[in-house]
Amino acid sequence: MKSFLSFFLILILMKCGGPNTPQFKIQTGVKGNQATWGDTLNLKINKLPEGATVTYYLDSKPIAPNHFFTEEPLGIYELKALVQQGDEQFEKTINLTLLAPNAPKLYTYELIQTYPHDREAYTQGLEFDGALLYESTGLNGKSSLRTVDYQTGDILENKALDAAYFGEGLTVFKDKVIQLTWKAQKGFVYDKNTLDMEKSFSFEASKEGWGLCHNDSLLFKSDGTHRIWRLDPQTYKEIGALQVMTHKAALKNLNELEWVEGKIYANTYQFQKDVVVIIDPHTGAVEGVVDFSGLKDKVTQHPELNVFNGIAYHPGRKTFFVTGKNWDNLFEVKILPKE
Repeated sequence: MKSFLSFFLILILMKCGGPNTPQFKIQTGVKGNQATWGDTLNLKINKLPEGATVTYYLDSKPIAPNHFFTEEPLGIYELKALVQQGDEQFEKTINLTLLAPNAPKLYTYELIQTYPHDREAYTQGLEFDGALLYESTGLNGKSSLRTVDYQTGDILENKALDAAYFGEGLTVFKDKVIQLTWKAQKGFVYDKNTLDMEKSFSFEASKEGWGLCHNDSLLFKSDGTHRIWRLDPQTYKEIGALQVMTHKAALKNLNELEWVEGKIYANTYQFQKDVVVIIDPHTGAVEGVVDFSGLKDKVTQHPELNVFNGIAYHPGRKTFFVTGKNWDNLFEVKILPKE
């Protein structure tokens, strides 16, 4: 019994760092450990042992105690203090959040035209290639990749996914269509013209598939968190991520994505409203919020009617096309500043 208690005491001391481990805290000098561009940290350690030295790291990169934030990517960083006292080292980490500098601008919409849309389509991805609309639909046993005549709503080609897969976002990149699945940690690559599947690829750090878009050089993939992942369009490997931030907090539940004139437009469930957010792809800042309230009231109300989802930009018409899951209309709109 005594040997067991001794062993248990050793485990406790190891977990707590031992009785001689200094108990210190990192003080950042910014309220709530939240900063933005233009802020300067004032890093200190309370109860710093006599003769000890401190080195600070922001996501493993050394920084000065008076680090000044310029236009670093926004997000939740790990701030680490490494304390050296003689031959001993002690470490303490906290989270520090770098927020967007401004509140997002507010936008509304002008309804241009209404088109028919398949009510059975649980819309997850929507994108134009010229005048041809590509659509990805979800639900196990109902998921598909299809091409659609947006003016008539007619389904031109329809490739069903195996019932094991829940279809999610898509994008058209050169002569390929890339489609995500939700929780199977797998994406599919198709020939754009025939919709024949050519290969699949596995997800990496991003465990789920939500939305997908591209800027001619990179793919951008959302996974339901506040991160949007950059993917190599040849290998589909993840090569980093941006963290999407407002002036108050991280913004999660980012769904369908669309790249428009240097910005990422994303459906989101964050506000419990029918909205799209406009994101700077370099910094992660949410620069705008588009309120699409009222569109859902214009579709047939039925038991399977679901949320607003699906946004496609038509470069030739300079308009957006939006719909929802099991909506029987596709709406052409212009986005306007909210007065």
